Amino acid sequence: MKEREPLTDDEGEVRELTAEDFKLFKPFSELPLDLQKRLKAINRGTQRTPVKKPISIRLSTDVLEGFKATGSGWQTRVDNALREWLAEHTKKTGTR
Repeated sequence: MKEREPLTDDEGEVRELTAEDFKLFKPFSELPLDLQKRLKAINRGTQRTPVKKPISIRLSTDVLEGFKATGSGWQTRVDNALREWLAEHTKKTGTR
């Protein structure tokens, strides 16, 4: 029997998988239960903070590009900016 080729090289790069590799794969349900439990524990789980709602919003190009230029997390910064604006304006009007 031919010895299996390692899935990764010395640098940790994964090689292209072959049809023979795919034949060796097992469904998740066939893994030992203790391994299934450990792998399931990796999942994120329920969110503890309030869930944000996905929406569609139209922004000016310069505003959008400005926030995106700040890098990863730009949507959170937009959310924070809107939250600050709302807090400031509800103080002035006394309504929410």
